[in-house]
Amino acid sequence: MAVDVVVVNWNSGRQLQACIESVVAFGDGLVGRIVIVDNGSTDDSLSFCRSVGEITVIRAGENLGFARACNRGAVEAAGEYVLFLNPDVRIMRGTLAGVCEFMSSGAAESVGICGVKLVGEDGKVQRGCARFPGWLHMVSIAVGASVFLPSLFPSHFMSEFDHERSRAVDHVIGAFFCVRRGLFEVLGGFDERFFVYLEDLDFSLRAKATGRTAYYLADAAAFHKGGGTSEQVKAHRLFYSLRSRLLYAFKHFSRYQAWIVSAVTLLLEPFPRLLRAALRRSLPEARDTVRGYAMLWRDAPGFMRRALHG
Repeated sequence: MAVDVVVVNWNSGRQLQACIESVVAFGDGLVGRIVIVDNGSTDDSLSFCRSVGEITVIRAGENLGFARACNRGAVEAAGEYVLFLNPDVRIMRGTLAGVCEFMSSGAAESVGICGVKLVGEDGKVQRGCARFPGWLHMVSIAVGASVFLPSLFPSHFMSEFDHERSRAVDHVIGAFFCVRRGLFEVLGGFDERFFVYLEDLDFSLRAKATGRTAYYLADAAAFHKGGGTSEQVKAHRLFYSLRSRLLYAFKHFSRYQAWIVSAVTLLLEPFPRLLRAALRRSLPEARDTVRGYAMLWRDAPGFMRRALHG
C-alpha cells in the first residue's frame, strides 16, 4: 500500500470518527495502515474504533504534544508516503488517488511534501499555503501591524493566492500533510521541542535544505472544519503558539534577530492583543490573552536559559 495515515487525537469527539470513516470509504485501495495516536483523551472519541475496519490505536496516556505524537505514529508506517491528518479533516473521493498519482509522476521528483485544496463548512476554499516567515514578519505580527495595517505588513500566509491552481510553495498547512516516508526518516521526523504549532513549518524548512520542496495540489480536495480541539483551550493555544514562535526564531534566525523577536513578543505584543479584544468588546478574548501570556512569562526564564546555552 502506498499511504499510511497518522491521526493525532485529543478529545476530538465525533470529528475523529468522521475523519477515519472518510479514509476507509475513500482510500481508493491506497491506504495501508491507519494509526491513531491518542494524547490522553478523556472523552469517548475512540469508542467507534471497534466498528471501523482495522485501526492501530496508540494510547499515550498523556498529552505528548502534536510533534511527538506524530513521530510516534509514523514509527508504524511502512508505505511510501505518510499522511498526517487532523481529526477535523475528511478526505473525499479521489483525494488520495490524486496525491499519489502526482507524487509518483516525473513532475514531482523534487517534491517531498504535498498538500491539497481544503474546503471549509461554508464551502469556501481555505488559504493554507505560506511563505517561510523572516524575523521581521514575526515582529510585524507581534506588534499587530499585520492585523491593523495588512496592506503594508502582509502576513506570511499567502492570502493573495486564491488556491485554485496547483503550484510549488514554501509550506502547506499541516492539517493535510503528506510526506515521503524516506524524507521523514532522513529528517528525523518533526522536532519534538515544538509541542504544537510550527512543527510542520520547521519541517518544511528543513526539507527545503535537503532539496525537497512542498507542493499545493489544487486538483485534489478535502474538507477541513478548522479550529479543531484547540478551540477548547484558547489560552493554552496562545501560549503554545507564542512559545513555538520563539523556538522557531532561535532555531532559524540569528541570535540577535531571535532576541528581537522574543523581546517584542514578550513585552509589546500583549498590548495590541488586548486592544483588539477591547475593540471587539470581547472579555473572553482579553481573559485568554492574559492567561496565555501569564503562562508564557512563567515559562520564559527557563526557555531563555535553554536558548542561551543551546
